[in-house]
Amino acid sequence: MSAAALAERPDLRRVPAREWPALLTEHHRSGLTGLLDCEIVRLEPSRAEGRLELRDALMLRTGHPLHGGTVVALADSCAGWGCLATLPEGRTGFATSGLTASLVGSASVPDALVCLATLLHGGRTTQVWDALVTRESDGRAVAHFRATQHLLG
Repeated sequence: MSAAALAERPDLRRVPAREWPALLTEHHRSGLTGLLDCEIVRLEPSRAEGRLELRDALMLRTGHPLHGGTVVALADSCAGWGCLATLPEGRTGFATSGLTASLVGSASVPDALVCLATLLHGGRTTQVWDALVTRESDGRAVAHFRATQHLLG
């Protein structure tokens, strides 16, 4: 990633925490999270919560079950937002260097996915995040997710 691209990324350490969700939502609007219409529900150091309203375009096809990529995209996004809110001084961003997802359930329209990502390890050069994705309608697990973030800068 170029230095110019990193410079454009919001530095949450310089902004009041109450502004983080709106700032990141706007920043990522032109990317995948904007396309999916992911919502940042809550964001603080070491913790991020997101929500994704399900619609036919996020399923395998209209009237079919949830596409696994939808689940992974939400979980990775929440881990990434949490990483940005937890960057140590001297780090300008991150790249997901590894992830695992265990899909243990599904969901269908109408419903929403809710994701809670929490920091498991916060080091100088890496962070490890765990995320649980559940169905909003009944709280049942859809996926257990773990991501390793390589810190840049």
